[in-house]
Amino acid sequence: MKYLNPAFFKFLDGLAKNNNKEWFDQNRATYEEEVKKPFRNLVEALTEKLAKDLPEINREVSKSIFRINRDIRFAKDKSPYKNHVAAVFSRKGTQDLDYPGFYIHFGSKEIRVGGGKYDVSKEQLAKIRQEIFYNNKAFNKLLNEKNFAEKFHTLSGDTSKILPPDYKEFAKEQPLIANKQFWYMADLTRKEALGDNIDTILLSYMKAGLKMNKFLWEAMSA
Repeated sequence: MKYLNPAFFKFLDGLAKNNNKEWFDQNRATYEEEVKKPFRNLVEALTEKLAKDLPEINREVSKSIFRINRDIRFAKDKSPYKNHVAAVFSRKGTQDLDYPGFYIHFGSKEIRVGGGKYDVSKEQLAKIRQEIFYNNKAFNKLLNEKNFAEKFHTLSGDTSKILPPDYKEFAKEQPLIANKQFWYMADLTRKEALGDNIDTILLSYMKAGLKMNKFLWEAMSA
């Protein structure tokens, strides 16, 4: 099924060049009809399909989609709007800081899909590192699993300059033990986004990350 039309990206391109309230208000009807509505339909479809593998995920789509308005209270950049629309698939929507879920991002410059754990607390980090340390064989198997490796290559994230003593030598064998975040991301094209099977494409990327997310979740829940 086709969800997005060229008008979707035409609006985002225009917003990137005219990121101000006056322009947005003049084009609000286009935003509502060509961007907000079709993106919500896409998120709803993905939620229903993903829930077959993850019945615990949030089904209130309004809680899964990020607002296009930027929080500029403490930002140097006072542009009032984001140049993209995005959604997260987790247990509690955009406010879920615990569950390793999935993320989609459709912007004027980039189209991305990924998942994993971006916000990692000190306690969660200790548990994930411990799991990697004691179960590195299983962790490497997930990293090298064909579907995951082809789509995402590896895990990304900020790293620690100083590691606990027990992990310093191990880091030579498994550098990802130094990560402070454990997320993965892939880029798509506008041609793919405007195609008839964008929902199938996105779902295939999410399914490629299911086992990695499960590894991270079980580590944090231990």
